[in-house]
Amino acid sequence: MIGEHFPVLIPVSLLVGAVVSVPLGLWRGSLSRLVALLATGFSVVAAGVGLRHVLRAGEMRYSLGGWPPPIGIEYVADPLALFVVLVVTGVGFAVTVYSKRSLERESPQNHVPFNAVALLFLAGLSGMVMTGDLFNLYVFLEIASLAAYALVAAGEKRAPVAAFRYLVLGTVGASCYLLGVGFLYLATGSLNMADVRAILPLLPHYRLPFIALCLMVIGLGLKMALFPLHVWLPDAYTYASSVGSAYLAPVGTKVAAYALMRVWFGVFGPVAYALPIGAMLVVASVAGILVGSIMAMAQNDLKRMLAYSSVAQVGYIGLGIGLASPLGFIGAVLHILNHAVMKATLFLVSGALAYRFGTTSILPMDDRLRRAMPWTSAAFAVAALSMIGLPPTAGFFSKWYLALACLKAESWPLVAVIALSSLLNAVYFFRVLERMYLRKASAEERIPGPPASNPGEAPPSMLIPILILGLGVLLIGLANAWIVEKVIKLAIPSGL
Repeated sequence: MIGEHFPVLIPVSLLVGAVVSVPLGLWRGSLSRLVALLATGFSVVAAGVGLRHVLRAGEMRYSLGGWPPPIGIEYVADPLALFVVLVVTGVGFAVTVYSKRSLERESPQNHVPFNAVALLFLAGLSGMVMTGDLFNLYVFLEIASLAAYALVAAGEKRAPVAAFRYLVLGTVGASCYLLGVGFLYLATGSLNMADVRAILPLLPHYRLPFIALCLMVIGLGLKMALFPLHVWLPDAYTYASSVGSAYLAPVGTKVAAYALMRVWFGVFGPVAYALPIGAMLVVASVAGILVGSIMAMAQNDLKRMLAYSSVAQVGYIGLGIGLASPLGFIGAVLHILNHAVMKATLFLVSGALAYRFGTTSILPMDDRLRRAMPWTSAAFAVAALSMIGLPPTAGFFSKWYLALACLKAESWPLVAVIALSSLLNAVYFFRVLERMYLRKASAEERIPGPPASNPGEAPPSMLIPILILGLGVLLIGLANAWIVEKVIKLAIPSGL
């Protein structure tokens, strides 16, 4: 019975958890966290079991309400969807485990609604991944977006302004996507992704579908913070609470990138490959890689540095999508996984520093931090080296596939951009690592560094997820060949 319905169980379990957690949390506060842990834990197990099943038996399609597609809404459980939803739920579960002590410090009065909103956010993302219906994707996009605005607004004093800017731009992006869906429906008379793909080659002309595609690319590009549509991201990630940033940064923009891949490759397919959209994505991605990296170098706050770094990392994914080749697709999908784990590790470390020392400023850091928090510092170092792209960490291999894709396309300037961006990453991450491991606190200097004021690692509930994710950065790097061969290659769209 469960095996027949598992495609819908993942978003439904998270939605039910969000609804149930509020009354239970108001009755007894600890029950809200317990519901969040159960819902996210169940979704991880369901995604893992589902991925194992589809790798063995092939994709599953689930019709809601007994209405067959294209009339009814269809959920699609294929290797790509289950892979991405496993990333989303896995990171979500790790952040939920981590969240208790951090929320007690930063948002002691809001932990019950915060847990519910976080579950809504994960439910929206997982629904976007699993759905095979273009309008249903919009519905889940709005659920995830509204929850994301609330996660940002629950941060520090400047967070509401950042959330409002995010809301305005996010609404513009969602409106563009919805207009695109409307134009596509006018042209094809269908909203089912597979049905639209079958109808498009039969149309006498493609003017309306191409307008629809442009609008949908703009809308999803804004949601994934593709340059120059990224302006909402730095403030949102910086001023959100530590837990809010840890939910948003690793998976929020990645699911929008996944949706862009689904629309371009899975719906329009070969009909749209001749359009200059791929070239435009490449140009925007290259600009994002360079601008994001340069801006990250100029930051003195760790969270803001990581926020601008996310702009650059989204550029890598956009580059792989824009190349529209099998190697580019592999590099983009692998980087969705790698960046989710790397950035989750880094933002959780940032939250641990804020918990222990009350600041995420880079300037007062010195080797007292490493002595006070050796395991946290080690996890940060591993994730930072992976962001730079040093083997055998995970970040090296997604960049490697992207470089191979550029070489196959004979785009040497793009290879140079990937190499240059790794050097820029090294500059701003080694700046932190140098302070953390090598810089001594002289008696004359007496930097007002928090490491001397409250030494010791973060509580186990915070430290264990950090260490598991840090170890995951290494394990994913070592297992990259298996992931590519057994999962990602099976998801390469036909005609690519």
